[in-house]
Amino acid sequence: MNHFNPRMSDGGKMPLQRRKFMTLLGGGSAALALTEVAMMRGLPPVSAAEAKLDHNTVRFSDDIEPLVRLLEDTPRKRVVQAFADKIRSGTSYREVLTALLLAGVRNVQPRPAVGFKFHAVLVVNSAHLASLGSPDEDRWLPIFWALDYFKSAQSKDVNEGDWTMAAVNESAVPPPHRAKRAFEEAMQKWDVEAADAAIAGYVRSAGANQVFESMAHYGCRDFRSIGHKAIYVANGFRTLQCIGWRYAEPVLRSLTYALLNHTGEPNPSTSDLAADRAIRVTEQIVDEMDSGWNAGKVNHEAAIEHLQMLRQATPEDAVRETAKLIQSGVHPQSISDALFLSAGEMVMQQPAIVALHSATSTNALQYAYRTVASDQNRMRLLLQNAAFIPHFRQAMDSRGKVGDSHINKLTSESSPDDSISVEQIFDAVGQDRSQAATATFRYLESEGKAEELIHAARQLTFLKGNDSHDYKYSSAALEDYYAVSPELRNRYFAAATYLMPGKNDRDNSLVNRVREALA
Repeated sequence: MNHFNPRMSDGGKMPLQRRKFMTLLGGGSAALALTEVAMMRGLPPVSAAEAKLDHNTVRFSDDIEPLVRLLEDTPRKRVVQAFADKIRSGTSYREVLTALLLAGVRNVQPRPAVGFKFHAVLVVNSAHLASLGSPDEDRWLPIFWALDYFKSAQSKDVNEGDWTMAAVNESAVPPPHRAKRAFEEAMQKWDVEAADAAIAGYVRSAGANQVFESMAHYGCRDFRSIGHKAIYVANGFRTLQCIGWRYAEPVLRSLTYALLNHTGEPNPSTSDLAADRAIRVTEQIVDEMDSGWNAGKVNHEAAIEHLQMLRQATPEDAVRETAKLIQSGVHPQSISDALFLSAGEMVMQQPAIVALHSATSTNALQYAYRTVASDQNRMRLLLQNAAFIPHFRQAMDSRGKVGDSHINKLTSESSPDDSISVEQIFDAVGQDRSQAATATFRYLESEGKAEELIHAARQLTFLKGNDSHDYKYSSAALEDYYAVSPELRNRYFAAATYLMPGKNDRDNSLVNRVREALA
């Protein structure tokens, strides 16, 4: 039996049992229990919040379970008002963020791919980053958008079988001194049951930094789900940094389940599959690399040359050439620059879903690279990030026309009276992306303020964003602008305008609803 979810096997072979949702609007008395009158009195609008969960379902601590149940059980059309009332009665930003993440990991299955409806979980950190970068009056908007989006994903999950995370099989949880080793062995074997029990023991016996080292390792090892595994590692841990490590166990059980996804394929530990080949080259190089590999010099010309190499390389060749460049004395920052520019260039060449994920995956892998402590793990993440770039290029080829724009060919030449404003840039976005990118590059190269562009892009995401990718991409791109070397970062921002919302895009309907609810 798959103890991770006894109601649904990995391949859907076990019988499904629909989870029993509370019927909130089924009759007059049920509707009355959730009237605005009751909520305005400060009473929790979940009179059945303490009702027993299925004993096989994971349950959270008493301090957060009622708020998670409120989110789970409130209909989508009423969730904004319900949480606005809770906030007015004293519920904090951190508590809402916690409920949002935990409701997602309990209710939305990261299978058959770590994407689609599971973006309700992946987008939580993106919404949080957008909140952190916003003025006080807008800080709630991304979180309310994520609450509404969760309800949409929850509905899809119900229609696809109503998966719910099961309680951990306590009898299989290894003792503390064995937990880390048991987790590593299960991950190497792609053993879902053993890994689920082992990660519970590992989280209970180790600190966040040690567990992140392990998760970052396995999050970069294979190119499946177009980079969402690495994205989940970074975004999950970053959200836990805000809400607290004590909520880690269910989140990391969900993450472990996601990392072991290889739907429709044989066991990768006993097979030679395309998604796993680069990691074999990487591991050999990591074992042989000397300790001074990160002591080179930043070289912007080398970064551009590496960008050119990545346009044609196979995943395995990208790993080898990246290692050679580092061994030649080039600092890893120049490698990172090439990877960021490669992702940005793909956005210019095919501003669609695959190129978008080349940027968000690079954001995640670079975050992990900067965060892990182990030299071997840092090298592993850098090399695997390089391997992912050709994988994305190959995926783009199967999705239609790929343009021939080169990010290093952007020019800032203009006449003396050719002034450019932020408003003009975002007026062009959505109408002529190439013109918007050129205008952005000229604006930044002429000492225009990047902060003004960032603020405008974030505001437009709030007003125009309708999809999780709007938040995921904008949060990643706006953050990564500062991760690229100053001499090259303006090119990255210019390319990002190909997927930024424009001033003339249609407004979403949520902003006014949130502002009215919070008024």
